[in-house]
Amino acid sequence: MFTLTCGRHWPSALTRLARCYSRAGEMAADWLSSAEREQFLLELKATGWMEVEDRDALHKELHFRSFNQAFGFMCRVALQAEKMNHHPEWFNVYNKVQITLSTHDCGGLSKKDIRLAKFIDKVALSL
Repeated sequence: MFTLTCGRHWPSALTRLARCYSRAGEMAADWLSSAEREQFLLELKATGWMEVEDRDALHKELHFRSFNQAFGFMCRVALQAEKMNHHPEWFNVYNKVQITLSTHDCGGLSKKDIRLAKFIDKVALSL
């Protein structure tokens, strides 16, 4: 059995990598390499996503014409998130939806977050 204790002295990237290992010691398929991370962050920042200052996460605020449109958007994202077994942190007031994405198993961003962010952008553009 593979066990690993993450201490404060570990660099944060190494800590995230350690958390992404499964019990069998195999690397999780959703870990982002440094190159992938740079590329995806550039793409997502161009569509309005921002890195969260105090944690390894992405955040975006979307505005819709009405509460119904915002809620419809959230329903479509919720169905996809359930399929992915990857659920966003979000907040809604009337026509505004704030979304934060991070993979808790990895302690930060993963390919799951990138896939869900791209889906979110696609849905938002279609409304």
